[in-house]
Amino acid sequence: MLDPHIALAAAASPTLPAPAALRRRVLVAGGGGRLGSAVLESVLAEHRFERVGVLALPPFNSTLRRLHPVAPEASALLAFGADTALLVFDGERHANGREARFVHPRPVDLLPLAQQLLAAGVRRLVVVVPHQPALLPGALRAGLASLDETAVAALGLSHLIFMRMAQAGGAAAAGSFLQRLALGLLAQLHWMLPQREQPLRAGQVARFVAALALALPAAPTGTRVLSPEGLWDWAQPEGGDAWLNAWLRGEALPKVRTGAQRW
Repeated sequence: MLDPHIALAAAASPTLPAPAALRRRVLVAGGGGRLGSAVLESVLAEHRFERVGVLALPPFNSTLRRLHPVAPEASALLAFGADTALLVFDGERHANGREARFVHPRPVDLLPLAQQLLAAGVRRLVVVVPHQPALLPGALRAGLASLDETAVAALGLSHLIFMRMAQAGGAAAAGSFLQRLALGLLAQLHWMLPQREQPLRAGQVARFVAALALALPAAPTGTRVLSPEGLWDWAQPEGGDAWLNAWLRGEALPKVRTGAQRW
């Protein structure tokens, strides 16, 4: 559910005419979970997007001026006309019946959904992939981790970002008893991870996603993978936009110190 303060601000703020270059449309897939809803709030707070869409099953009524529910059919995606899509793999919430109307993509949906988005005109795709650091080797955190990710990278999107967002213990509820037991034990050891691999708060991750979506048009084209360490560096006082822009351009990154995170 959207934060009431952000929802009221988005509804009350005037719609200012934007230059053509800034009349952008962004689509959020997976906006119903804890992280997905935070991403949706952060994108709505950025008024440089002309319209913000969210994949949802009809009927889905929104009172926010710039929030538009988009059905997961090809015709609806094409009609909305998003130039950027944010795909968030997140757990479902059951706070109220409205949460069930959001489309909740699963990892197996990555390739077909990316193909559908590309056919609808999307040229920039950000994929937020929560994972347990103890279960994913370091080499895969910095590169493509599956055949589906490799296939998506070959689709021809102008910008493709895979974000490896560390999470603690969220997957322990699924799978067999032994799988749940193993994941539960690993979750208890999360404090043994290096500081730069520790999970960030959903709000921090969401603000990065919104900043990334805004910065992509000016960035060189290509496929990039952001590790949990990179996300942590951005969240430090020495990080922020300077870190993000340098990372997108492939330049030397600002040095950050270990210590308290921003926000």
